[in-house]
Amino acid sequence: MIDTRPESLTLGRLETPIGTALLVTDEGGVLRAFNWTDYEPQLRGWLDRRYVGIPISEGESPAAGTFGRYFGGDPRALEGLAYKALGTRFQLSVWEALMAIPAGETWSYRDIAARIGRPTAVRAVGLANGANPLAVIVPCHRVIGANGALTGYGGGLSRKQWLLDHERAWAKRLANCPE
Repeated sequence: MIDTRPESLTLGRLETPIGTALLVTDEGGVLRAFNWTDYEPQLRGWLDRRYVGIPISEGESPAAGTFGRYFGGDPRALEGLAYKALGTRFQLSVWEALMAIPAGETWSYRDIAARIGRPTAVRAVGLANGANPLAVIVPCHRVIGANGALTGYGGGLSRKQWLLDHERAWAKRLANCPE
């Protein structure tokens, strides 16, 4: 598959219950990056390195409504969102495995390493998890330590805890709904 470079990028902002999110989409509305305003300098640096010469303008993100539904209580709202992640083959394999973690559940770094067929690559999985440019959509917040403890999250552990609680509450409501 040929990776076509976007012609332009739009940086949108979305108020959420846990801070202002940054949504970067291309001219086709495909999400290219997600982060929080407290990490805007790092995000802009990442964009400058990955999308050399591509103009970035501020504006409304076509993904804002989808994320609004997610933060409003429907973690499945993100399932149909178009996105494109740039990374190494190994990173992409880790991020694909992250997408298999159901909302309301957590897996350990060891679980992810085993899932991608690299059971001894636990640290490398952690590094790939931390390099995820699409936080929330590629749910790196659903990864915990082998002992069940919350471990690093680029947006901060308080956001990670909020996201997990948000998704668990939704999963619990869904499980209690009569068919």
